[in-house]
Amino acid sequence: MPFEHIDDAADPRLADYVSLRDVQLRTSLEAEHGLFLAEGEKVIRRAVEAGYAVRSFLMAPRWAQALGDVIERAGDVPCFLAPEPLVEDVTGFHVHRGALASLHRRPLPSIEAVVENTRRVVVMEDLVDHTNVGAVFRGAAALGWDAVLLSPRCADPLYRRAIKVSMGTVFSVPYTRVENWYDGPTVLHDAGFEVMALTPGDDAMDIGAVAVADRIALLVGTEGEGLTQRWMRAADRRVAIPMSGGVDSLNVAAAAAVACYVLRP
Repeated sequence: MPFEHIDDAADPRLADYVSLRDVQLRTSLEAEHGLFLAEGEKVIRRAVEAGYAVRSFLMAPRWAQALGDVIERAGDVPCFLAPEPLVEDVTGFHVHRGALASLHRRPLPSIEAVVENTRRVVVMEDLVDHTNVGAVFRGAAALGWDAVLLSPRCADPLYRRAIKVSMGTVFSVPYTRVENWYDGPTVLHDAGFEVMALTPGDDAMDIGAVAVADRIALLVGTEGEGLTQRWMRAADRRVAIPMSGGVDSLNVAAAAAVACYVLRP
């Protein structure tokens, strides 16, 4: 593949990489063009290995050799080489890991397809912080959970920050966004899951005392208000992580990781 050398930050060929820190702009641009950005050699490798089709690469020349096999595997797509200061001008930040890739999104599967033949599913309701979403994916992958479901208002797991925090595990853990959120509990119950709501509420039982069921859907709620009443009422159990030292609760991603460990298959 011939490399294309770039010497102008305003080069229109770099449109996919403009202003990566501008969340509103990136959300609009990525949705409109059906793309997402991966940052760093390890994450780019995981995206390509997971079967995501590459639109283009952008990297400093020193990364061309390290990623040579990935670039070759991607096929006939442009690989833009540019000095690191120019890459920073385009993206709006210093790319510490030296390389970026723009990739095509794929259509999301149905909730039924995602939960079929799975035993452990994490359900995220309205987590709006990309860092938390990425961290929940990473914990789920590390602790042997099979899939993730997201509410319509959850942050995008394919946003650059979420991908980076997840260390690319968003590419390996099956997931989907459940547009008909109200009916989600019914679908899980019909599929044979015991639905457990993670909450610091006084009526919740110690998660360490729970008899582990064969199929579990773990519900975690938004960073501020927690789970909605619809999902709380639909849960088979309300479970809590006991706190001490005057701490009332953990960050949602940390709490999800603890619960995934306790309830792991």
